[in-house]
Amino acid sequence: MAAEWNWETGKGLLGIDDPAEWDTAFERGAPHLGTAAIGLAFQCSLEEASPRIVRAMGLPDVGQRGFAFTAAGTAARLNNGLTPELYAALRAEGPGGIADDAIRDTLTFVPFRELPRWFKCTAACMRVRDKLEHWWTLAAYAAGDARQALRGRSS
Repeated sequence: MAAEWNWETGKGLLGIDDPAEWDTAFERGAPHLGTAAIGLAFQCSLEEASPRIVRAMGLPDVGQRGFAFTAAGTAARLNNGLTPELYAALRAEGPGGIADDAIRDTLTFVPFRELPRWFKCTAACMRVRDKLEHWWTLAAYAAGDARQALRGRSS
């Protein structure tokens, strides 16, 4: 199996676009299941893809787990929402790690009023953190510019 889109058959990543086929591959311990979970996010309904994405988030290969979190972010983008299981899996992993991009995608594409309470609090905390980082960066640039101006003056 190739780890890309098959243009001849129109099948998704790894040629797995059927949830039952993904389940069989999972039972076999097939590689690249996190990558295939992205294909499921594109090809299947959220209800069909969600349990498989959550299972892929528990894969032993960190890279494939990362792809599973990418699948969760993709599902949030495509459906403007997630299932309770996906929300719980993202919350368990938390921001700042492998789930950070998926959490940010969820906060971007899911209407605020439809987010669970934890995500609403996380959204507020992330906004404050992002604003503080922005101000810190501006202050660092200003200090560097001031230092450079003072060096140029003293010469």
